[in-house]
Amino acid sequence: MAQFSVNAQRFDPYKNFKFRVKWDGRYVAGVSKCSSLKRSTEVVEHRDGGDPSTSRKSPGRTKYEAVTLERGVTHDVVFEQWANKVWNFGSGLGKEVSLKDFRKDLIIEVYNEAGQLALAYKIYRAWVSEFQALPDLDANANAVAIQHIKLENEGWERDYEVTEPSEPGFVEP
Repeated sequence: MAQFSVNAQRFDPYKNFKFRVKWDGRYVAGVSKCSSLKRSTEVVEHRDGGDPSTSRKSPGRTKYEAVTLERGVTHDVVFEQWANKVWNFGSGLGKEVSLKDFRKDLIIEVYNEAGQLALAYKIYRAWVSEFQALPDLDANANAVAIQHIKLENEGWERDYEVTEPSEPGFVEP
């Protein structure tokens, strides 16, 4: 059975510049870039002995690509605190890794042009595999200092409880 859109007037796809990232129940301030959510499934080829010389294909293991988040450098330390749970140099023997809570679930929310929640994706069991505290610094540059974290994860899924919003319209006089 075909699913029909609640909002029959919307023909345009959602834009990629209105989004927010949430973990530990709070929105993360200043995230300016989020890499794509991508998964790939390996192909397992096999052939029966009595079959002609063509292969059959079936799905194998599914891999989820790491997600990278970027934001401007500020005094907010949430990127660094999470990265330190995976490896905290100088913390002492037996305290370098926080096995209790180095993994987090994330939510990425996408909004329409009117600022209404349109899509959400849940990312499961993510942990920081790469942390860049500062970019290359250049006295001749005219740019914002950006930090980033690379998040390995064990899968993601769309949150189907987030439904298409009814977009507002202007009342004509």
